[in-house]
Amino acid sequence: MAFIWGTNYSIVKSAFEEIDPQAFNAMRMLIASSVFLAVIIVMNRARRASHDAVNSVFHTPAALTRRDWLALAALGVAGHALYQYLFVGGLALTSVANSSLLLAATPVVVGIISALLGHERLGPLHWMGAALSLTGIYIVVGHGGASEPTSLRGDLMMVGAVCCWAIYTLGAGPLMTRHSPVGVTGVSMAIGTLIYVPLVLPRLRATPWTSLSAATWLAILYSALFALCIAYTIWYTAVREIGSARTAVYSNVIPIVAMLTAVVFLGERLTRGRLLGALAVLVGVALTRVRPRALAHLRT
Repeated sequence: MAFIWGTNYSIVKSAFEEIDPQAFNAMRMLIASSVFLAVIIVMNRARRASHDAVNSVFHTPAALTRRDWLALAALGVAGHALYQYLFVGGLALTSVANSSLLLAATPVVVGIISALLGHERLGPLHWMGAALSLTGIYIVVGHGGASEPTSLRGDLMMVGAVCCWAIYTLGAGPLMTRHSPVGVTGVSMAIGTLIYVPLVLPRLRATPWTSLSAATWLAILYSALFALCIAYTIWYTAVREIGSARTAVYSNVIPIVAMLTAVVFLGERLTRGRLLGALAVLVGVALTRVRPRALAHLRT
């Protein structure tokens, strides 16, 4: 998952040289949603004849209630339509390093929102980690010393994407206790796609699809099948099987993969300010994921 999402930044950004970012995004969402829905249909048919352990990852064991549908619709708006618009738009305007580091702070935002809602209690160490991560973001965005083009608008769009992903992560949690990762992700993505595509329809129509290069089509397919289908499934399967805290640890690897990939394929530079900001963000995220039990273990 970390490798797929880490490399996806550079692959997607390189495609923007030939295709409009939002048209690219609409096409990959259409492909990914179609694949998810096809898998859900096939696996639901297969489970009628087999009840092995694999099916628990794919099928939806409980019937969707009206409240579930409302929750899935909200997830589709926040976690797919709005998040994807902000993510792709921000990535097109700023660097891969800035984008990946801003999104790396998602666990911090999740923790803060959980604390404000009363779902999680944060101690002094957690607040210290949140402050350190925010400081790292300020260093990266404001004083990273990047040589490649970046923009405050792109960075702010990425901040908005972080908030949307945090809302999606928290909102999907209750549904995951009764429904499968593929079911929740696939249905919410399909709803988000139905909302997103009409909004960018003029860009889709203006895109010369038949004249796109093979490299751009490969980027669309990689981003749709791997970044949206496979990586999303891995993420939420891991959240359900090993918990959000342990899963979040692996997400800290994503900006490292993203920055190294951007250096090799896009020629981005790892400046001293950017490295310092990255260190602050990742250490801050690590601190926010420390649990009281872990602290007690460290004291003994």
